[in-house]
Amino acid sequence: MGLQTYNQKRKFDKTPEPKGEAAATAGNNFVVQKHDARRLHYDFRLEMDGVMKSWAVTKGPSLDPNEKRLAVHVEDHPLSYADFEGIIPKGQYGGGTVIVWDRGTWSPIGDPKKAYRKGHMEFELDGEKLKGRWHLVRMKGKPEEKRENWLLIKAHDEEASETIDLIEEATNSVKTGRSIEQVAENPEDTWNSRDVSSKAKSEKTTGKQVHDFPKASHKAVMPSFIKPALATLKNNAPEGSRWLHEIKFDGYRLQARIEKGEVVLLTRSGLDWTEKFGEAIRQSLAALPVETAIIDGELVVEKESGVSDFSALQADLSEGRQDRFRYYVFDLLYLDGRDLQGAALVDRKALLEKLLPSNDPVLRYSAHFQEDGEKVLQHACSLGLEGVISKVAESPYVSGRKGQWIKSKCSSGQEFVIGGYTLSSSSDQAIGSLALGVYENGKLRHVGRVGTGFTGATAEMIFDRLKPQTQTESPFSQKLTALARRDLHYVKPELVAEVEFRGWSGDGNLRHASFKGLREDKAPKEISREVEDVTKSETGDAAKTPQTKIKFTHPERVYWPDQKITKADLADYYAKVWEHIAPYVTNRALSLLRCPEGIDGQTFFQKHPWRGMNKAIGAIKDPKDRSGEPLVVISDFDGMMALVQSAVLEIHPWGSTTKSWEKPDLITMDLDPGEDVEWSAVVEAALDLKSRLEAAGLAAFVKTSGGKGLHVVTPLQPKAGWAKVKGFAKTLATDMGKDEPDKYLAVATKAKRNGRIFVDYLRNGRGSTAVAPYSTRARAGATVSMPLEWSELSKIKGPAEFTVKNTPAHIEARTSDPWADFRASAKPLPG
Repeated sequence: MGLQTYNQKRKFDKTPEPKGEAAATAGNNFVVQKHDARRLHYDFRLEMDGVMKSWAVTKGPSLDPNEKRLAVHVEDHPLSYADFEGIIPKGQYGGGTVIVWDRGTWSPIGDPKKAYRKGHMEFELDGEKLKGRWHLVRMKGKPEEKRENWLLIKAHDEEASETIDLIEEATNSVKTGRSIEQVAENPEDTWNSRDVSSKAKSEKTTGKQVHDFPKASHKAVMPSFIKPALATLKNNAPEGSRWLHEIKFDGYRLQARIEKGEVVLLTRSGLDWTEKFGEAIRQSLAALPVETAIIDGELVVEKESGVSDFSALQADLSEGRQDRFRYYVFDLLYLDGRDLQGAALVDRKALLEKLLPSNDPVLRYSAHFQEDGEKVLQHACSLGLEGVISKVAESPYVSGRKGQWIKSKCSSGQEFVIGGYTLSSSSDQAIGSLALGVYENGKLRHVGRVGTGFTGATAEMIFDRLKPQTQTESPFSQKLTALARRDLHYVKPELVAEVEFRGWSGDGNLRHASFKGLREDKAPKEISREVEDVTKSETGDAAKTPQTKIKFTHPERVYWPDQKITKADLADYYAKVWEHIAPYVTNRALSLLRCPEGIDGQTFFQKHPWRGMNKAIGAIKDPKDRSGEPLVVISDFDGMMALVQSAVLEIHPWGSTTKSWEKPDLITMDLDPGEDVEWSAVVEAALDLKSRLEAAGLAAFVKTSGGKGLHVVTPLQPKAGWAKVKGFAKTLATDMGKDEPDKYLAVATKAKRNGRIFVDYLRNGRGSTAVAPYSTRARAGATVSMPLEWSELSKIKGPAEFTVKNTPAHIEARTSDPWADFRASAKPLPG
């Protein structure tokens, strides 16, 4: 269309709108402007060919894919219009109030120019309100119609929702946070291309941004460093409306000090680490609209799932890689001549959020939740996050550990001082384990060893760091036992390690520890045992420590005789893979294969509680089985250890969680080959299933069954019921059998299976189960059900390749988790 029509319709001596001038830029911005003209509507604009292609969406965008919103194609607008917020005078074209309701970037799927000409554009939005895939479809017009009508439709994806109405729930401007009524009352206080307020003129001439400073802030000289506020460890997240809750990150705490474009990054102890984290962070911070500022935040590297990962951060730092750094900011302590520490936290955060750009590749705002603390913590743990930091919403910023901040963790973990090492069994230039300690009354107390969590490169790097510090004298205050001293090389206690573990033993040693990385931002003398504060909970009751200690009877009992794998070995295996298996076995009804005498003895399935069952294993009633026995469930690592103690060698969960019994959140298709079927044929069948699922708009993940075949697993948004999910799975299996009857069948009759693969859909009915990812199998070889990349299928010899012995090493060696995006890929079952 060009901008000729736009310019012809406007009188720029009377309207504050920008004059239409085409730009040469090839950007990808989008904006939605809420426009209260003769009729309230929403102007949807996509940047193309140097202009904003524009549609007037009468009812505004809807997240419901079933809602097709009319979008009338209007004249192109200039790129500068994307920032317009103000009042178009009455009597002028489009007279009324305009706010920037949403903005961000868009990514076309396919050739956008060709799609625009054909009248069907598919694209992804990454805005502050609108995200995911969308369609713009041109309607076939009638001859007498002058306007060009399109439809704006949300695609079926994880951002779709039939219940969230953004038009009603998110009404204000993303630019200024104001409502359309507030802009109408104070039009001179917003940007426009003509007249500006005295406040805006002041900003323009001085180059400074005028801020609305919160109460209790005061003028002050900018300090060189502010000691950080620290969180006190508690078992449970606090309840009550006075608290807000943020995600606990797993990275380096950094204080950013900005002064006239110069940026300094300081650790929690005040060390200058500006050069350590590259130019991108400094550039993003320097570009903020401030003269001077002190910002509190945490630098992280995120896994594919979006979870911060300290081990990945360490690896990137050692490799000199900086492209994955993200700086999450959560507090603003000083701004343009004013000390904000005395202001309320919510006011400091609100001001901080306004300073941040919406699409910066590095800076991230740490959002908070003001819901029930325990619910936030449970949700964080279910997503595999580190935990939650809870803060009093109206509190000032207080340095140190003064009770205003509380941390609640999903698993145990803290820093320890390294006092010694053993050599790797495969190399004399790499460590095999580290001896750890904490300071008590100025003396270093030994608390055990950590021997897992190291990659080969990390083990060699730590050896290089520790070898020059070797000494003959033990740095630990107590005399170590012969077992603790075995093969140990003592070192000067100068390095600190971050370690995740599963609790403390009765004698004060770590249980099931796993190394995460070195902490060079923390001094060894600061490291003491973190003890949960059990003084008072928020309700006034003594807080209880839910530290269930599982006692193993007969840890030497052999479960897999051919591999000489014992109960203790099984416990170690699940400690190493816990973070990976936890999302698939917690808070789901379970069917368990118990083998008290090992795989060669008596075995039996059990789904109901039994006499003497450990309290760490839960019992839950099936809501549809009112008269029957309860079902077995676990919610944490102690529950898993209790299963090991109970000789559980296979774990088979339901396809739904106990929070949503009737809405499955996954489909499991079991490819069970006949005796004479080649492995390559099973791989081919899995790829066939993958293609069919993706054609239906669903994601497909693959794992070995640990038996003879493969499982193709699809994550679902829990919306459809059991009957529909099973019916969909049956159709998949039946279609494969019809299309290639010589290869596949969808009936369980073993007599018919010779030379063919049974595509088992029966595991998708209510109460049916399938073996969990990473679960062991009660079979010779101690095999496990192993999640894989699709590309790995052609490289392995068969489904029995992964075992209790080699799986942890395989996990450590891989560069990424093949199922990291499993839950994020969930979509509704197609209609």
